[in-house]
Amino acid sequence: MASTITYHPLNLYTQFKNAADKTPDVPIILDKSFDSFPELTEENTYKSVHEAILKRAYQLGQLGFKKEDFIIIYKSSAVDTYFLAVAATYLGAIPVMVSHHLSAKVLDVFAERLEKSWLLYDDDTKERVFEMITTAPVHKLSTKELVLASSDPIPAKLLAEDVIQYITHTSGTTGVPKLICHSGQSMGWRVAWQETIFEKMAKRNLLAFHISPVHSRYNIGFSSAMELGFPVMPLSRAKTDSISVMLKKYQPMALETHPNNFIQWARLAKKEPELFSSIRYYHSTFDAINLGTLETFLEASHSQNPVFMQVYGQSECGPMILRYHRLETIHHTNGRDMGIGLEGYTSARITDEKGNVLPQGENGHIQLNSKGRALTYYKEDDRFKENVYGDWWDSGDYGCLTPEGTLLLKDRQVDLIKTIDSNLAIEDFLLDQLSFLDEVIIVRDKENRPQPILALAVNEEMDWDAWWQAVNDLPLLNKPIFMAFEDIPRTATMKVQRLKIERELKQQDLQGIYD
Repeated sequence: MASTITYHPLNLYTQFKNAADKTPDVPIILDKSFDSFPELTEENTYKSVHEAILKRAYQLGQLGFKKEDFIIIYKSSAVDTYFLAVAATYLGAIPVMVSHHLSAKVLDVFAERLEKSWLLYDDDTKERVFEMITTAPVHKLSTKELVLASSDPIPAKLLAEDVIQYITHTSGTTGVPKLICHSGQSMGWRVAWQETIFEKMAKRNLLAFHISPVHSRYNIGFSSAMELGFPVMPLSRAKTDSISVMLKKYQPMALETHPNNFIQWARLAKKEPELFSSIRYYHSTFDAINLGTLETFLEASHSQNPVFMQVYGQSECGPMILRYHRLETIHHTNGRDMGIGLEGYTSARITDEKGNVLPQGENGHIQLNSKGRALTYYKEDDRFKENVYGDWWDSGDYGCLTPEGTLLLKDRQVDLIKTIDSNLAIEDFLLDQLSFLDEVIIVRDKENRPQPILALAVNEEMDWDAWWQAVNDLPLLNKPIFMAFEDIPRTATMKVQRLKIERELKQQDLQGIYD
């Protein structure tokens, strides 16, 4: 079937309004209520959510928000974060999407880079907002204050398609996050990429997803789904009791989340596979996932020929490389094989540290070519340019191309350990082999030796015999250190903050803290 997808620039508000006009009665299902949108219920429509967003836009305007103003949206992690960003774009304001777990010190840095900004917060982030010490002008506004403001209509003032329209941030795994600038043009190419994937789905049934609303992936996914008229169920809660209720009640056709959430939910899929029986399409974003977890969810599906789509990408470039996994191929697949780019949109190559292209099979820097590449890092353009090699972007990841032209992701360049070809491959192997573990992380100890960090599954004990048998043929690993799954430091997209663990490991007795 030939694709009918065409590229056009993305304006968040215009796209939302057009979808609401075209298919007003399509459902948007929510798993909680929001102070910022008290008029929304569990079951809404494109039209009713658009009306609520428009009211918030009027209120923001009445409070003084103007075209080209920066609005830092720093609140609890839920879909209303995205709705507020859509409202801001109606005014031509620039949403700056900030993860709720970032500290007041990081907020200070962001405020100083932006020089003058608004900051929208809620009860979850209020304490840190008022711990800020920056002298940069920041107008602080709570979501509770917002909804009490006058909502007299004001006209839309949209930004041009080639200027900064939307700002996200890097994960912060290696320090203070960088502010990534997106235009309507760059986001439009990412939407076209995603719609090309969505278009392959035979039916327009319910899409469920639990991903970080401050990540660029969120606006791309939401915009793409609405443009094609899919019902959507953005899940705000990752806890298994909430997930169970929503999956059982609404039986979505597709489910997307971060790899570590899939790992966390795998026990639920084994215990109550019927909860996932309606799902034909799984979608894992941002990173690779171990094959055992993939198999668990595919087996839980009662759909004919279920598929698990794994997408590798970066905030700077958007979704890049994809691979489809099915039950009949899962045991013949390398879990680190990300697949290939999408023809006409994205591709990958391997180079040395100077940008010279390396042959297939040789490890090096993963560089990405994307029509949806971001514009720059705000006020850090030189840092952005350090990664630019003409049309190519150095991802900071390490791997190689197979003879078939697919991409093997092995590690982050900053996480390399000399004695190990791929930390990530070892982590996948151990998770697949040892069912009593919920997480395996390989970091460097004080002497740069490989140090496993383990999180036991709930109600499970360490099986040392199984552990030593599993690592028998692996490169020499230190004796494991234990952490609770919820105590492992992570980014907004659930990526492990490995360097933070390493710093603590070098500064003090991590065994004593986390055991």
